[in-house]
Amino acid sequence: MAMDYLYHPYPSQRMTVFAKNGVVATSQPLAAQAGLEVLKKGGNAIDAAIAAAACLTVVEPTSNGIGGDAFALVWTNGKLYGLNASGYAPKAISIEALKERGYTEMPKYGFAPVTVPGAPAAWAALAKRFGRLPLAETLAPAIAYAENGYPVSPVLGKYWANAYRVYKEALNGPEFASWFATFAPGGRAPKIGEVWASPDHAATLRSIAETEAESFYRGELAEKIATFSKQYGGFLAADDLAEYEPEWVEPISVSYRGYEVWEIPPNGQGIVALMAINIMNGFDVPSVPDVETHHRQIEAMKLAFADGKAYIADCRYMNCSPDELLSESFAAMRRAQIGEEALTPEPGTPPKGGTVYLAAADGEGNMVSYIQSNYMGFGSGLVVPGTGIALHNRGHNFAFDEGHPNGLAPRKKPYHTIIPGFLTKGGAPVGPFGVMGGFMQPQGHLQVIMNTIDFDLNPQAALDAPRWQWMEGKTVLVEPHFPRHIAEALARKGHDIRLALDSGLFGRGQIIWRDPDTGVLAAGTEPRTDGAVAAW
Repeated sequence: MAMDYLYHPYPSQRMTVFAKNGVVATSQPLAAQAGLEVLKKGGNAIDAAIAAAACLTVVEPTSNGIGGDAFALVWTNGKLYGLNASGYAPKAISIEALKERGYTEMPKYGFAPVTVPGAPAAWAALAKRFGRLPLAETLAPAIAYAENGYPVSPVLGKYWANAYRVYKEALNGPEFASWFATFAPGGRAPKIGEVWASPDHAATLRSIAETEAESFYRGELAEKIATFSKQYGGFLAADDLAEYEPEWVEPISVSYRGYEVWEIPPNGQGIVALMAINIMNGFDVPSVPDVETHHRQIEAMKLAFADGKAYIADCRYMNCSPDELLSESFAAMRRAQIGEEALTPEPGTPPKGGTVYLAAADGEGNMVSYIQSNYMGFGSGLVVPGTGIALHNRGHNFAFDEGHPNGLAPRKKPYHTIIPGFLTKGGAPVGPFGVMGGFMQPQGHLQVIMNTIDFDLNPQAALDAPRWQWMEGKTVLVEPHFPRHIAEALARKGHDIRLALDSGLFGRGQIIWRDPDTGVLAAGTEPRTDGAVAAW
């Protein structure tokens, strides 16, 4: 039958999924089921998250890969832990070195924006500290899908085809040949419903599993990555990989109407979400979102992004602290700048003193908020020959300015867009949440949290609600089903409202909330993608 798997003429509805023993919510059904499979084999939520994350590198390669970065928030044994597994720039790179090659800004593709990948190190670190099963068992589903293949899901197929069109025009050198051989066999992207397999992915994942990621940083895979980089004049070298370790960090938070909203500290942009939430904390919000609430949300987000762009960097290079940016005095100063009309944001002065997201929880109370990305879809356009490792292009986010806190420098981590979120109340866990999608992510966090706390929406409805996205200046995109009367009223306030035809621009999220009295888990998944909740 000739069917269009992206054509949906009728409105549909999902319900919140409830379970007691475990839940895994991801943007791809096969990955969610992989996590559930590991739970049923005796693993905990951390094992399930690792299994789903590894599986996503295979079943959703348009958004993440083995050569990407990761962040995680883990609730276990009554405490929240943070893991920053983003990589740093190679030792040999610098703005001056790029200028000598003719660059005037950070490029998107090739070796220049490639930083050390952190995702494999994240899997190993999580398994070692909190997991119950060996990596060989948690990565087994991903290895099987890579080896035997799987049918391409609808939204995955859509973005794969889009990426192929872009890369066919943008990637011209011989260093990109392996990307096309891996992800466009036969000279095209795989179609929706078509089976795609990658034995190279399987072999690489098996090596990572058997060596607890050592092979990726100090073994055979590291050698292949370094050799490929050297062959084409890349900056990434063997010692950059060998000396890399992920960082356990203390999560940061703000209080919001009796809850605590948690994020990973910079170099991630989670602090942007917290700054916006802190600003909104001082406003009265009605039980149903109105024009004024939307206006204030957008203005708060613009101010938070302006400050994020000015100050967020690798923590070692920031000229102000997260505490200063999250102080009530700074929030009050920024809040006071929000009036009746849309503004063009400028940074304030603080007081001195392409991604996948998944959530997992088990019946023992362990919960994980996990995010992983290659950035800008498939990333740099580089695939290490014979490995299936698509190298990310996270370095594209560096400022091409030595004087900027986020300026490119050797062994420095860039401003990072991927952010996992977590919600607690009175020191007890409510659960993990997240919305992937580049600079949409803090905006999605603000909207989902307010949908939950202010508007009492269940996890599925909180994700279903129509979203807006501030782009730049006074420009705001709204989804096709965004209320027209609110859009028109926002335009009268000076916002440049533009209707987007594609809801894929507005992020893809997952939520799991835990009932503190019964332990029952309630989960929602993203309607804007191939999202699924696997429950037990």
